Amino acid sequence: MIPTAPLFAVPQSPLLPVEGLAQGFPIHRIFCVGRNYAAHAAEMGNTIDRAAPFYFTKPPTGLVLSGGTMTYPPGTEDCHHEIELVIAIGAPAFRVSVEEAARVIFGYAVGLDMTRRDLQQAAKDKQRPWDMGKSFEDSAGIGPITQAAEFSPGRQRIELTVNDTIRQEGELSDMVWSVPEIVSHLSRYYHLTPGDLIYTGTPSGVGPVQPGDRLVGTVEGLAPLTVTIGPAA
Repeated sequence: MIPTAPLFAVPQSPLLPVEGLAQGFPIHRIFCVGRNYAAHAAEMGNTIDRAAPFYFTKPPTGLVLSGGTMTYPPGTEDCHHEIELVIAIGAPAFRVSVEEAARVIFGYAVGLDMTRRDLQQAAKDKQRPWDMGKSFEDSAGIGPITQAAEFSPGRQRIELTVNDTIRQEGELSDMVWSVPEIVSHLSRYYHLTPGDLIYTGTPSGVGPVQPGDRLVGTVEGLAPLTVTIGPAA
């Protein structure tokens, strides 16, 4: 028998605001690029494999919109901030070339990849997946989307402040793999669809947050992202 109705309701990811539009951007999946800034890789004691990027994922229900509160996650004593440029996919993409990648990008946003660093390091030490360190509730902050026609990644400054103190800063041009290269490479392994997000990695300066902290992430030309860290779950 084919079911005709769900047994119960499950949490849904929010619609993302789009600058200049009344409609929201629906979320399908969240992909994240690891070690895409050499300085951040170095501060974590890693080297860059320039042959190809690698990825991890986050739950769409873990998104927190700008102006919201990110609950300090359970099971950790060392939750870190990571400011990132986010790509919003707006058209199907499978095995697209670097040159074709731009046509499938709907827009860009400022994002936060929150990390339970102690759990991530414990997984690394045992050569296990990073899921417990990266994929949890309130682990992905995101600001409003700016459409691709209004923004082209280049040498724009990317910055994060915590309680008005600069913690992370750099330029988008510091990325090891460019936006078109990331989209093209990821599309070799997935049928990317409208609603997919790609977090593109973080510059150096990552560090811990505490309940009560106010985080403001900016990328020149994009709407800022502001979140507060709430009490521990």
